[in-house]
Order: sequence, then C-alpha cells, then structure tokens
Amino acid sequence: GAFNFVVNFDGSDDFGGFSDVSGIGTEVTVAEYRAGSDKENHVRKVAGVHKVSDVTFKRGIVNFDSLWEWIEQTRTAGPAAQRTVAVTLLDEAHNPVRTWLLRGCIPMKYTGPTLAGKGGGDVAMEEIVLAAEGFEIQA
Repeated sequence: GAFNFVVNFDGSDDFGGFSDVSGIGTEVTVAEYRAGSDKENHVRKVAGVHKVSDVTFKRGIVNFDSLWEWIEQTRTAGPAAQRTVAVTLLDEAHNPVRTWLLRGCIPMKYTGPTLAGKGGGDVAMEEIVLAAEGFEIQA
C-alpha cells in the first residue's frame, strides 16, 4: 500500500522527498563453538557482530544539488561526511508513528535514471544506497 513518510538528513529535508525507502534492518552474526570440557555434544551460540543493512532510497529526478554534493563530500572528507538519517512513518493525520534512525551514514552507490525515448508517463528516477554504522527504532 501507499505510506506517508518523511526522510531527514541531519534534521533537515534539504535533499528533497523520496518515493521509496527499502532495506531498513539490522542483523547480529552468531558465533558457534563447543568447549572441549562440555559434557553434552552440542554447539553453543553467542552473539557476534552487529551489522546494519544498506538502505536504498528512490525518487524522481529533482533539481536538488545537495545530494550530489554529499556524494562528492564523501570522496574528499572521509568520516566527516557521515550523516544521521531519520525515516519517519506517518499516520493518516501526518503524525509520527515510528522513526528508524540510521547513524554514521555515507552514500555507497548512486544510480541515475534509465532514459528511453519512447514517451509515455514514465518518471526519471534516481536511486542512492546508504551504508550506516548504527541503527535504532524510536516509537
């Protein structure tokens, strides 16, 4: 279905609106081991490294240079280019329902539109994939 949501970068919406956001998530790797002194012959499992999924943002092409400037800054500024990105789901009255907060984000991939000369109602779409270091959910 169609959902209402807003995306903010470091508390600002100066990157324009997005039509799709996908891939928000986190996972914990599991390390398996068995101690030689264990009386039972089974594997023990312990939590390992926490990893945040890469998140994909899609939108129609708009005249906002700030997104491309951030991509360029990532190439030159390194860790200083990291941003906090908040994706907030809104209810029918546009009140916040839940926010996914992605910390330490950098753009890792940009894909421009597929351009075809056949006409029709297609919108030129662009896509950016962000890598994040931290993740939390705020209700």
